[in-house]
Amino acid sequence: MNPTPLPVSFSALSESPKDPPLELEMRSFAVLSLLLLLQISSIAARPFVLIITNDDLKDPPSSSSADRGEDPSQYDDFGDPESRSDEELDPGSWSPLFEPDLFNVPLSNSSSPIDGSGDGEGIADEDALYFSGVRGLISAAGAGDPEAMTAAAADIDAAASRGHPHAQSALAFLHSSGCARPRNQPMAFLLHRFASDGGDMQSRMALAYIYFRQDMFEEAVKLYAELAEAAVASFLISKQSPVIEPVRIHSGVEENREALRKSRGEEDEDFQIMEYQAQRGNAGSMYRMGLWYYFGLRGVRRDHQKALVWFTRAVEKGEPRAMELLGEIYARGAGVERNYTKAFEWLTRASKQQHYPAYNGLGYLYVKGFGVEKNYTKAREYFEKASHNDEPGGHYNLGVLYLRGIGVEKDVVTACKYFLLAANKGQPKAFYQVAKMFQKGIGLKKNLHMATILYRLVAERGPWSSLSRWALESYVKGDIGKALLLYSRMAEMGYEVAQSNAAWILNKYGERSMCIGESGFCTDMERHQRTHAFWWQASEQGNEHAALLIGDAYYYGRGTEKDYERAAEAYMHAQSQSNAQAMFNLGYMHEHGHGLPFDLHLAKRYYDQAVEKDPAAKLPVTLALTSLWIRKNYADSFMVNFIDSLPELYPRAGAWIEDVLLDEGNATILTLLVCLITVLYLRDRQRRQGAVLPRPPDGAPN
Repeated sequence: MNPTPLPVSFSALSESPKDPPLELEMRSFAVLSLLLLLQISSIAARPFVLIITNDDLKDPPSSSSADRGEDPSQYDDFGDPESRSDEELDPGSWSPLFEPDLFNVPLSNSSSPIDGSGDGEGIADEDALYFSGVRGLISAAGAGDPEAMTAAAADIDAAASRGHPHAQSALAFLHSSGCARPRNQPMAFLLHRFASDGGDMQSRMALAYIYFRQDMFEEAVKLYAELAEAAVASFLISKQSPVIEPVRIHSGVEENREALRKSRGEEDEDFQIMEYQAQRGNAGSMYRMGLWYYFGLRGVRRDHQKALVWFTRAVEKGEPRAMELLGEIYARGAGVERNYTKAFEWLTRASKQQHYPAYNGLGYLYVKGFGVEKNYTKAREYFEKASHNDEPGGHYNLGVLYLRGIGVEKDVVTACKYFLLAANKGQPKAFYQVAKMFQKGIGLKKNLHMATILYRLVAERGPWSSLSRWALESYVKGDIGKALLLYSRMAEMGYEVAQSNAAWILNKYGERSMCIGESGFCTDMERHQRTHAFWWQASEQGNEHAALLIGDAYYYGRGTEKDYERAAEAYMHAQSQSNAQAMFNLGYMHEHGHGLPFDLHLAKRYYDQAVEKDPAAKLPVTLALTSLWIRKNYADSFMVNFIDSLPELYPRAGAWIEDVLLDEGNATILTLLVCLITVLYLRDRQRRQGAVLPRPPDGAPN
């Protein structure tokens, strides 16, 4: 389920007629251009609106850097970090265990891929222990084998004790979740610190999320900035790569069957139709087939060789998008050997067909001097062509030129305008630059909170997000335990969708979720506590369904003690996100004085809000309003006492129906009894009708 957007109030921006011309221009620019809708697809449950007003802009600069007292070198950090492979950007990644064919980078002096085979000869002992342990964790989670999980944890523990940072990160995860190790958050935090200092990116994600939850933005922003830089280095040069979006496997009340159907990879009907069209010579279908294989979209296993075959067939049909993407791939060396000459050739061919993103790629090659002689004038011209045709990469790169004064006069306001135009088109590199401006106070007033949020948007698109692909694949294949383990790992790093999915699995499958606790399978209490923690984390990030379930847990005492006041707080949180069920629940609590003051007027207000928000709530709201009317006019009557007793009678009646009527044997007997009574009734009715013969009319012959 995609939760509904939060209501947002827009700040009024005022202008003063006494403002100097440049400041007036800046204020007008704030009014017209700085309302930016940021689609947060990887971490939050809903989009939100970032409003940059004139208050966020720095005072207009004077004409010279010397007058401003600025150090020109402070702008040198802006621009793209050098692109690197996922192996370099995410050392210790679990991806090689799932995609051995794509990870031929040796861990030490060995040239063997990590494919789960071999005896680890030539690999450092700590690396061998670490990967053996992680491989064991994944296998044990899928098989539901607590003893194997304990043995795997021992391998990880041994490697961690020798100072292996990635083993320390995995051990921190086990302590944080209480899986095969005692649940110990201080120990998990300490291990994440050690692992982060040793270069483990997943521990940096976990630490940054811990700091972010505690509003420790000075610490969080440093980590998210490093992570965002690594994420940007993993992107293609100018084209925004299709992000590995964590798929929400449920809609709040039931499984998200449509999303899961589209994640079945080559078994999906849509994939088979697309493949058929591609084989029949449809260039667009060939291009999309290449995309699915290259990025591993819709549950398809990544296969760079198949992707290049489809891209090559598409360009033979004249598909400019495939030409441009091949140029991007060769420029970055992603899946092929880096070759700037080929990159320039493919981008040029695409640009001749007026494919505007290719202009942006060509501009990038000229500004960097990759495969061509460095030429800032040509670079700017190509970026302007792309920008004039509303290409996000063109907006972004023009922003970099104006911010750093490369081939143009430095203009921070214009740079900010271009960055926001690019961000409004979903260009993550633009988020990265705006975040840096907020962090360093360049062009925008320093705002660490906003910088942290924007860096986090980019950081969650890094190579470590590939865990979501393997978690989803496991769930679709029915490997629930493995899916739970992988979603739990992502949840620790702060991914809201992963937190929601992990909680859903625990809640839906119960004992069949293969939840492994400190010793053996999770007890009911361990499972409830883990579910509660995941829902709570998701609710903090704007998932109103999670907040609703937290309220239910406190109200009914599921996995925790009953606490009407905390239930009311959770329902208030969900209600603030426009959840109709939470509104109804708050009305009920006001009506009965549970955790909230007894107030029939407020109860009616919440009931009315519920039906306004969701017309499907009309029947329960009508019954609730009838109850309010009876309570108001017949306060001490038998009817009020009867209404108040319904919550106690309902579960008893429901249990009797489930245990007695819905029992397979009893249901069969009751069905036969109903059929017998129906047959006897119909026969008796027929007999009665036959016994009373109709009287012949007068004058009828005998």
